[in-house]
Amino acid sequence: MSIRTELQSAREELARYCQRLAADGLAVGAAGNLSVRVGSRVVITPSGLDYGELTAGEMCVVSLSGDELDAPEAPSSELPLHLAIYRTTEAAAVVHTHSAEVVALSVTRAELPAVHYAITSMGGPVRVAAYARFGSAGLAAAVLSALDGRRAAILQNHGAVCYGASLADAYDRAVLLEWLARVYRLARCYGAPRILTDAELAEVSAETRRLRYGERRRR
Repeated sequence: MSIRTELQSAREELARYCQRLAADGLAVGAAGNLSVRVGSRVVITPSGLDYGELTAGEMCVVSLSGDELDAPEAPSSELPLHLAIYRTTEAAAVVHTHSAEVVALSVTRAELPAVHYAITSMGGPVRVAAYARFGSAGLAAAVLSALDGRRAAILQNHGAVCYGASLADAYDRAVLLEWLARVYRLARCYGAPRILTDAELAEVSAETRRLRYGERRRR
């Protein structure tokens, strides 16, 4: 597949997932942003446009250093955050959300604890990165610190960021993170939640690998 074809495919995939952001409760209006890495290039959503109306042709292509290669609109203001994640992790896609449960947790807690074993998908309890202005180098640095050993981080007074081996993988992780935050809030309404131990989480991770959970059988 040519690089041109790969870039077009990434643009179309981003447009499809943009349609889901509001419906899935992960953002409102033009909030949040998505990106996909294609080799040494990154395709990212534009800044300040309503995601329900975005088309593939409006997606922006930039280099890993942030140079605009094909940008009909201004790239997302969170481009520095996305690029920092691509430069320091194995991420193939990044999803940044402003979902209500996660934002509410971000202003009251330092971490989303292991209230359910599905949190192993994130690498363990999800840390809350210290507040920094959107689009800033300070925010990127705080998020990278919170992502150490994790595939998701919560941004204080802001939202969350998840990455994955594909856009579908990163997006599913963002949906799961919002669900986990809601479960934690509901649990606290009943009393003090029981938190899974590191040993219990390690057991879940080991069994998931043994079962090759989520992988299709070869036909």
